[in-house]
Amino acid sequence: MGLFKKDPLQVIVFQSYGTSSHLYVRGRALEDESIDLEGKHPIKLLINAYKRFESDEIRHARLLLKLSDGRIFETVTDDEGYFLLDEKVEGLDVLANEEGWVSFEVAYKDFTSKRIIQLENRFPGEMLIPGLSQGQDSKEVSFGVASDIDDTILHTGLVSTLKWRVIYNTFLKRASKRSPLEGAAEFYHLLHRGKTGNEANPIFYVSHSPWNMYRYLEFFLKKNNFPKGPILLRDFGNFLNRKKNKEKPRKQQEILNILKTYPKLKLILIGDSGEHDADIYLEIAELHPDRILAIYLRSVKHKRKMLRVKGIYENYKTTPVLLVDSSKQAMEHARENGFISETLF
Repeated sequence: MGLFKKDPLQVIVFQSYGTSSHLYVRGRALEDESIDLEGKHPIKLLINAYKRFESDEIRHARLLLKLSDGRIFETVTDDEGYFLLDEKVEGLDVLANEEGWVSFEVAYKDFTSKRIIQLENRFPGEMLIPGLSQGQDSKEVSFGVASDIDDTILHTGLVSTLKWRVIYNTFLKRASKRSPLEGAAEFYHLLHRGKTGNEANPIFYVSHSPWNMYRYLEFFLKKNNFPKGPILLRDFGNFLNRKKNKEKPRKQQEILNILKTYPKLKLILIGDSGEHDADIYLEIAELHPDRILAIYLRSVKHKRKMLRVKGIYENYKTTPVLLVDSSKQAMEHARENGFISETLF
């Protein structure tokens, strides 16, 4: 009767970043439960939210990654279906396009095709190598941008009472109806294109959200015309235990790793004043004062939090810090400091 029919298999490959000699790819092997990101009915939205967090992972599955030049690498998923392929591989820059993206495919090694329907067991993925394409039309990189997502480019409501807006926006609002902050996509495109208007400055989207939200956030960024960039989230277990965990926040670890991966790349940090971005960014800037060009923090409608953030940066003068109410204010500062083109502003 089909009551126990198994869902087809899929591999979600997270957009990642690496170097000309470092292949670094993350993703997750899951059953494909056909989550509808355009679903409109409240019940359907709740079902989709449940499916995102109650995922059926494929444990200990052997996966193959194939580069466009034919080279193949193998990896295995862990107990939660996640995989990480972290290999020293020469010549990756030759495979990059003018923006620095290296395309590849991931496939299941040992499963029959009966449960795999997408592209006949071929799941596409991309890894960014900023400024290292060797093509004739390759674009230059002047700096990178590490940006938060929640309440920085996407209305979330993290400062709302009892976080009720977060719950509503996450579980009862489809991705296509989520609102970006006004002017955010335009500002990020200006930063991506840089002062000359023809650069390919990388945009790294770094969020506290769990990996379960990856497809949702990826859809939102594409739908609202944000520049393509690595989307860096965290494991759901760490998301639940973040207050008990004494490690540095995952967002902070990711930004520090970006700085380590690209020793010559300077960053602009963009976040909001509602949660912990101000503290995280200040600590990063103090560790790397010559690497952080500017910090932009969106103001939130919460008097106590705003006073706290202003107090944190009151005596800090090393890196330019701007509390902004709108993207236009950030654009003006970026133009004055030569981060974006005057003619495109």
